[in-house]
Amino acid sequence: MTELLNDFHFSEPAWLLALLLCIPVAFWLQLTRHLRRRNERIQLYADTHLLPHLLGRSEVASSTQWRRYAYWALLWVLLVLAMAGPRWDFTDVQLFRPGTNLVVLLDLSRSMEVADVKPSRLARAQQELADLLERSRGIRIGVIGFASIAQVVAPVTEDMNSIRRMLPALDTSLVQLPGSRLVHALDRAGELLAGQPADSVNSLLLISDGDFDEPGLEQRTQAFAERGIHVHVLGIGTPKGDAVPGPDGLWISDRSGQPVISALNEPLLKSMAATGGGIYQLADYRQRDTDRILDEVKAQALPGSELNVRTRVWNERSQWLTGLALLLLLPLFRRTLPGYQVRSS
Repeated sequence: MTELLNDFHFSEPAWLLALLLCIPVAFWLQLTRHLRRRNERIQLYADTHLLPHLLGRSEVASSTQWRRYAYWALLWVLLVLAMAGPRWDFTDVQLFRPGTNLVVLLDLSRSMEVADVKPSRLARAQQELADLLERSRGIRIGVIGFASIAQVVAPVTEDMNSIRRMLPALDTSLVQLPGSRLVHALDRAGELLAGQPADSVNSLLLISDGDFDEPGLEQRTQAFAERGIHVHVLGIGTPKGDAVPGPDGLWISDRSGQPVISALNEPLLKSMAATGGGIYQLADYRQRDTDRILDEVKAQALPGSELNVRTRVWNERSQWLTGLALLLLLPLFRRTLPGYQVRSS
């Protein structure tokens, strides 16, 4: 209790000056009370029901006026205290540098339809991306979908809801040409990050099964690392793999007529993460995979010389006072208008 009282303060204490308005109102009521006594002789020259029109004020009993004053003064005090912003507890939040950006490269090639992880690799990738959006507070995220070509699904933004609404539409039918070319996606990601402020902290996250047939991918990720852009990889699938389904529901066959088998290429993905200065994480059913990647991204955003610096975020409690004031106002809406009666059917 003592600690709570020590932490209690107002974020906008200047509003407390508005409480002084209660004093002139009370003084005015007291003054009208004395004036009413001095004007009692007027009642000898006019009818009682005409006095309010002659004097310009309502002849309400003094006790009733003071009860009304106490009621409205209580409401005024509650609202003024709410505007002053009372707060008495806080949360210490780790300090990050502004402009932390993460561009997600989502593989939309046909191999992502393989069902070696249930219900499919693509469905698992969408769930991993949804988990990432759910816990990416303080990080701006952009999404690039790629197969044979790369398309910017969402620019780097803080609006996670807009990206979340587009997730169900991200499937392999968006790409007409078969294939999986990561180079184009890396180039598009570089263009997105090049448009960010110079003091931004930038990272890439590749979500894929690693079914690529392109040379020099490790050199590409190493070039990103040399520019201060860490490349993290989230692997989707199993090393055993499974047959790749076609658009017509049948298996895609090779030249010999055998189903094409796509397996998770962990050696390539791990090598790309290592040369890109990031981490490799195998996607699983739990949240620890995306949590670990986000921890790495946030660690890069920590100030280099002040790794343990935290900022204090106070919790505003004005809603309690505002709610109490609204409850006190409810009886005023229950009054029946003059000449109006509720008829029962």
